[in-house]
Amino acid sequence: MTRREFLALTGVALGGGMVGPASAQEFSLATGPSVGVETVATGFTAPLGFEMAPGDDRYFVVDQPGTVHAVDPESGETTPFLDVEGRVLVSSGYDERGLLGLAFHPEFAENGRFYVRYSAPPRDGTPDGYDHTFVLSEFQASEDRTTGVPDSERTVLEIPEPQFNHNAGAIAFGPDGYLYVGVGDGGGSNDDSRGHVDDWYDANAGGNGQDVTENLLGSVLRIDVDGREDGKSYGIPDDNPLVGRPGLDEHWAWGFRNPWRFSFDGDRLFVADVGQNLYEEVSIVERGGNYGWNVREGDRCFSTDSPSSPPASCPDAAPDGPLRDPIVAYPHQANGETVGVAVIGGYRYRGDAIPALQGTYVFADWRADGRLFAATPPADGRLFAATPPADGDGPWSMAAVPMADPGDAFGQFVLGLGRDRDGELYALTSQQSGVEGETGALHRVVPVEGRRPPRPTAMRSRAPGSPGSGPSPPSVASRSRPPSPHGSGVAMADRWGSRQVGNAKTDVGWFHISPPR
Repeated sequence: MTRREFLALTGVALGGGMVGPASAQEFSLATGPSVGVETVATGFTAPLGFEMAPGDDRYFVVDQPGTVHAVDPESGETTPFLDVEGRVLVSSGYDERGLLGLAFHPEFAENGRFYVRYSAPPRDGTPDGYDHTFVLSEFQASEDRTTGVPDSERTVLEIPEPQFNHNAGAIAFGPDGYLYVGVGDGGGSNDDSRGHVDDWYDANAGGNGQDVTENLLGSVLRIDVDGREDGKSYGIPDDNPLVGRPGLDEHWAWGFRNPWRFSFDGDRLFVADVGQNLYEEVSIVERGGNYGWNVREGDRCFSTDSPSSPPASCPDAAPDGPLRDPIVAYPHQANGETVGVAVIGGYRYRGDAIPALQGTYVFADWRADGRLFAATPPADGRLFAATPPADGDGPWSMAAVPMADPGDAFGQFVLGLGRDRDGELYALTSQQSGVEGETGALHRVVPVEGRRPPRPTAMRSRAPGSPGSGPSPPSVASRSRPPSPHGSGVAMADRWGSRQVGNAKTDVGWFHISPPR
């Protein structure tokens, strides 16, 4: 069923008012609390995911070439947990494909099941010209739970992907026991061209983000990995929003471009969605919510004809309901300076080590100097809804949280964040913008007064038959980052499309977001 047939069937006409863009020059940053970092483990290639398994104290790091590493929290010693590099499609240079997500079953300690999300070569039956296949698979751990068993793979879900980019990749079990799966819009730019269907919004071409009837792209999905139904390798929860309605039942929410990382805080799902030319956003995602892409970018209007010059107005509602506003939206450029280039989703801080960050949502931006951010809810403990509030509250404002001293600066690309059982936070970084080298590292976020001196760099173990580990990269705290291999101001394809990236910097900017007063 096409989107237009869906509109005819439901008899819903476009409603709602119009929203217009505000100037990026209105954006400003204050200064927040200082923090420090400790390097936990090094020697990865492109680490982008951090997880902990029920009943296991190890840290599990997802490395994009295709390996899940287990890290000892105290020594930093790293050993392979699962190696699927032979099944993963990824290039040695810059690439958005690869091993992208990991989630342990809530009963992992008992059943040993875990799930990974990776990119594979096109499967039989993939439309001509498509780039690769989205794969979500279940694996079984060994009886003692020390390693994963590569031959135990059971494919849960496959989705044809038109282009190489916008692959999202985050997967996580919610407090309801169901698996949530982030899916990008199919790649390219503008959410149009090959593999991007028409939607209800005639002013813009394409629209996988706004379609719920023809494919699963541009959405957050919700499935039951313990069930099987209708010939599928998973079940559909009865309360998914499109069950019994026009549309594909796997959808939980839609209107996303590239939801690069998400996390739960209780039953609230925080999703960071990477923008295109102008804005980045973070939303609290709710059942059946439409988060705007490609009608909007961030909280501003978007045009496929002029992505860098958004229109003065656009709809604030789709035929199936309102377009939900993000809780955070920030521009790439403001007041002549770069704020960020692509958001990296994070976690709400629930630890005890840094009281000044308690309750804030900490996230990052993909740029050579490794920017991090934090978002603070209102003082009464409420989180903003993903729609504009009617009581006068507005978007959360951002403030810089400086590093304690130059030695604590990342000076690297932040690829992902993590959170341990105590609520403490971790950052995954690399000196390379591509999937190459061994400069990837895992760092712990710590209070300024609690920083330990850098430990000797731990050599990570490798699976049998893999290349030698080679020399270890310098500790992040040593601040010895080499110049960017791409030179000054090189135009490069980053994780979210073609964008200008300037000189790498050694200073890192941390950021803090406060509620409106």
